Amino acid sequence: MLDPQQCRSARLARDARFDGRFFIAVSTTGIFCRPVCPATLPQERHVRYFESAVAASSAGYRPCLRCRPDSAPDSPAWIGSGTTLARAIGLIDGGALQNGDITQLCERLGIGERYLRQLFQRRFGVSPKAYSLYRQCLFAKKLLHETTLPVIDVAHASGFSSLRRFNDAFKRQMSLTPTDIRRRRSRKNAALTLKLAYRPPYQWERLRHFFAVHVIDGLEWVGEQSIGRTIRYGATAGHFEARHDAERHQFEVTLVLNELGELNAIVRQIRRMLDLDADTQTIEAHLGQCVPELPLAEGLRLPGSWNVFESGIRAVLGQQISIAAANRLIQQLVDQLGERAGNNRRHFPAASVIAASDLSFLKLPGSRRETVRRLAVAYASGEVGDDPQQWLTLKGIGPWTANVAAFRGNADPDIWLDGDVGVRRALATLSTSIDPALASPWRSYLTLQLWNRIL
Repeated sequence: MLDPQQCRSARLARDARFDGRFFIAVSTTGIFCRPVCPATLPQERHVRYFESAVAASSAGYRPCLRCRPDSAPDSPAWIGSGTTLARAIGLIDGGALQNGDITQLCERLGIGERYLRQLFQRRFGVSPKAYSLYRQCLFAKKLLHETTLPVIDVAHASGFSSLRRFNDAFKRQMSLTPTDIRRRRSRKNAALTLKLAYRPPYQWERLRHFFAVHVIDGLEWVGEQSIGRTIRYGATAGHFEARHDAERHQFEVTLVLNELGELNAIVRQIRRMLDLDADTQTIEAHLGQCVPELPLAEGLRLPGSWNVFESGIRAVLGQQISIAAANRLIQQLVDQLGERAGNNRRHFPAASVIAASDLSFLKLPGSRRETVRRLAVAYASGEVGDDPQQWLTLKGIGPWTANVAAFRGNADPDIWLDGDVGVRRALATLSTSIDPALASPWRSYLTLQLWNRIL
């Protein structure tokens, strides 16, 4: 948590770089806001500062309808790498407590229920279940503000099993009813267009360049200010397009989906793909101290892929060949096995589909072809999961492939791609050697900074 003087300076300046890093509660109104709220600034003696929106809500404050704290960058999702709390937050935000219970969540985390409750009580002042419910209501509030979806569809998309339970929970958490929100929102919004905010700086041109270099026709598309792709999440299929709005520090994301039950998880996947929750100022300050000999570019973001399996297959096909050659192989895979999605578009083929194919259409060594099938079979059967370190037991998959899959597919912030050709070329341009271990837990961003020197 920032100290009160830092918070005071940031709120008086309405500094967007602190958006999502803290929240401002006003005792005279009972409302909490973002640092960038355009409302008249309150006197300091009436202000309290909170590290998270859920902490402000649990203290009895309701969210401002003008600056909408629910639309601030997700500060709870960016608290470091490799911690139990970070994993728990990620699983809960992905619906772990909507589709299961605390016991199942703790089994996945490998910890006891008491310890998990202690972690959340210390961090947010609430239980894991209360945190989950608050996040569901925040997402519902976003849909009520920004879409014309019927309230019953908003409830379903937010993970509530009944409209009555949704209305009760929303009123308790937000101190407002869904109808109150709908009275205040504009009628001009498209049905499924959402605004996803980030904390500047954001180096869009470099991220766009990466996606453009790796684009696969029919699966993905890249414009001057936008990227899009077909997506599948469980039984939900469709596509999205994210348009960058630098002035407002956000992306306007349009989604076309066949159903809404996984909408919350899909939005979180998009946030991960675009690395919207990174606090690049903190990351770059750390890198600047650890590797002072490396000039740093501001606002570089991790270029995510849709999921870790896709990232892994693309990494295997890209072993020891150029980006252009790898793209040709991935294009063949999508063209041959990808399910049609309309408008000459296709989905990335599922693991079970790749596993069932002999892949004879891929013009590459037989050993590499078998590695692709081996990964697909193991993933489809559940022998391996979304942790690429498990894949190292499979023949043909080494540390570089597993690390690339974690780097893009899981947005792991602490991956050092020391075997990457681009990283080696960039290191050769430096006058002195660097110790990448010092950059932990942000070694993925050190990789980006090195790529930025040569690409």
